Amino acid sequence: MQALQSSSLRPAPLDPIRKRTPHFPSVIPRPTSSRRVSFISASSAPAVSAPKREKDPKKRVVITGMGLVSVFGNDVNAYYDKLLAGESGVGPIDRFDASKFPTRFGGQIHGFSSEGYIDGKNDRRLDDCLRYSIVAGKKALEDADLGGDKRSKLDKSRAGVLVGSGMGGLTVFSDGVHALIEKGHRKITPFFIPYAITNMGSALLGIDLGFMGPNYSISTACATSNYCFYAAANHIRRGEADLMIAGGTEAALIPVGLGGFVACRALSQRNDDPKTASRPWDKDRDGFVMGEGAGVLVMESLEHATKRGATIIAEYLGGAINCDAYHMTDPRADGLGVSTCIERSLEDAGVSPEEVNYINAHATSTLAGDLAEINAIKKVFKNTRDIKINATKSMIGHCLGASGGLEAIATVKAITTGWLHPSINQFNPEPSVEFDTVANVKKQHEVNVAISNSFGFGGHNSVVAFSAFKP
Repeated sequence: MQALQSSSLRPAPLDPIRKRTPHFPSVIPRPTSSRRVSFISASSAPAVSAPKREKDPKKRVVITGMGLVSVFGNDVNAYYDKLLAGESGVGPIDRFDASKFPTRFGGQIHGFSSEGYIDGKNDRRLDDCLRYSIVAGKKALEDADLGGDKRSKLDKSRAGVLVGSGMGGLTVFSDGVHALIEKGHRKITPFFIPYAITNMGSALLGIDLGFMGPNYSISTACATSNYCFYAAANHIRRGEADLMIAGGTEAALIPVGLGGFVACRALSQRNDDPKTASRPWDKDRDGFVMGEGAGVLVMESLEHATKRGATIIAEYLGGAINCDAYHMTDPRADGLGVSTCIERSLEDAGVSPEEVNYINAHATSTLAGDLAEINAIKKVFKNTRDIKINATKSMIGHCLGASGGLEAIATVKAITTGWLHPSINQFNPEPSVEFDTVANVKKQHEVNVAISNSFGFGGHNSVVAFSAFKP
């Protein structure tokens, strides 16, 4: 999340003496009984050698499953088909009366069902943040051919869960505060604390699955999911886990969540045309659009995936995290924190900048944030002609802590299908962008190496790199 529209938060950094930095202007079928690994790919790489690409199968991290809950439903292929078609999932909020809010729309999920994944009693109690996490996690395992009894073959002491959230169980928290004020402390549900804290999504999924490996959450605002991917991969690389479920979940599209971002003046107010409100890199953008959902990957060591005969979807090459150390909500206009994070992610991945030809951008549709990211990208990638970038948020809104998870899935699908989804609502583009933003219509593109950017309040930066799996 980047760059509020308001000046109310800008002039008050935590250190009032500190000077501000100046602003500068093809699919292979899943194996059944065979122990031989298979993989999914739709790309052919240019002849550029990687500087330090990982070779050890115990340390190579591969993606074997993907699961999500989104405004376009809970099926990964249907989700990406909607993105490729350039459909907007943004519309009027009808979950509560938003008529008195200056922003009355968002990427609201309709008709969500957890049937078959969460029992009815628990389903009624859980915050949506937790429900989305559990369903996305279990669907990712099904996609990895680890549904039901098939998990019995896993060493569960070496399987972990790392699903983070920027806001946690906000509905449960809001209801608890309301109960306290209106009826007193005796009317607060005993589930108030457990279902509000951000680690409970990982905990409940781990309890349900019996996974006893690393289990916790990370909360770095809108950079959360990428932080989780980075940490999960490092658990595997260090030999602490064979398999990790990792990603993010968020369900903050409720009155206090909407009201909070309205108070920050962070949101678009294009109530007359919500579907065109999220318009990254467009001169007429006026703020981001709230969304919700969950996006989760199953990450495994290559050695573990090979031994169990898994279908490998793609490879996680590496990542990086850092901090702008600049301002509570504003990005650095010169992009220094982000450019450094990109460079470190490529170093971790063993990838040269010339190998990258696709970027799934953070691109929230905020005035300062969009161009700050572009400035950072230009610092690292000198030839803008060879790279295509796009903005998933133009269609699903900004899903906060879950955005990186949903965008990682879009990035992997771009690798495996050879098609990039469009950045919609590109009517009056900023001339300084200079990249091909896949404006309004999908494009066929053989992805060599892709990176996915996510940034959050507090100056948290995160970048992860993916490619097609090559044995």
